[in-house]
Amino acid sequence: MEGIDHRMVSVNGITMHIAEKGPKEGPVVLLLHGFPDLWYTWRHQISGLSSLGYRAVAPDLRGYGDSDSPESFSEYTCLNVVGDLVALLDTVAGNQEKVFLVGHDWGAIIGWFLCLFRPEKINGFVCLSVPYRSRNPKVKPVQGFKAVFGDDYYICRFQEPGKIEGEIASADPRIFLRNLFTGRTLGPPILPKDNPFGGKPNPNSENIELPEWFSKKDLDFYVSKFEKAGFTGGLNYYRAMDLNWELTAPWTGAKIQVPVKFMTGDFDMVYTTPGMKEYIHGGGFAADVPTLQEIVVIEDAGHFVNQEKPQEVTAHINDFFTKLRDNNKSF
Repeated sequence: MEGIDHRMVSVNGITMHIAEKGPKEGPVVLLLHGFPDLWYTWRHQISGLSSLGYRAVAPDLRGYGDSDSPESFSEYTCLNVVGDLVALLDTVAGNQEKVFLVGHDWGAIIGWFLCLFRPEKINGFVCLSVPYRSRNPKVKPVQGFKAVFGDDYYICRFQEPGKIEGEIASADPRIFLRNLFTGRTLGPPILPKDNPFGGKPNPNSENIELPEWFSKKDLDFYVSKFEKAGFTGGLNYYRAMDLNWELTAPWTGAKIQVPVKFMTGDFDMVYTTPGMKEYIHGGGFAADVPTLQEIVVIEDAGHFVNQEKPQEVTAHINDFFTKLRDNNKSF
């Protein structure tokens, strides 16, 4: 997109691609994407925040896009990825002691880990879609998901290396990605073992219907990047979930200590998962995140709320960060 700079940086033993825009001395906003996504998910926020004086920085996380993709899922733990981001901040934030943080989906999960491990680096966190959940010392995550949602729950189906990649490969990448980005299926995503992604490539998929907020150009960009990089890198984040559980035992019971604003779409699959609304609005979320300041539910929006309602999301981000800056003139 116009005016966005791209470069490769060396961090934590890998090479990472970043997109950035905004005044060099402006306050840094680090934007973290999820699955199956790229820096590109923040294209509207990069432009909007940079016009407001921020320096917006959006990496392709390890395993995605033009960044390196280590082979083993054990190299996709929260410690690895947060290590990447700490090194990245040393490169892009210059002498800024703290930065602002925004994360969506897996980017939200990594954002929570960054706030948990290195709160002194974060002014405030705007989290989209995935709230913080305290570590359950009694149950590993995948085991817990199987018990509640069954073996066909998407996170459970993602665990076996190579299997889900084969199922994705047998589908049409355009239809697969279109469905993931623009679908409005509510509740926990279930992937049947028979034809979970819509079958074989369709010669007419160039003409598939798209919503106004997600253009053919957008879909083409995603298809080109994932045809090149594949999906294994992104899937490895799910495969490292139980390993994350083991590594984070020292933080059992720890609370988030960074100012937080939470946003979600009212049709988000996470928000509409049974029990999630009760957790978010019933006090459980605030107990785990005592610094939670705002909860915003955006009407008529799905999981990718930052793309679907870009101006509204950007305004909410700026409003929160402006309040934090006004309350702390040292920012």
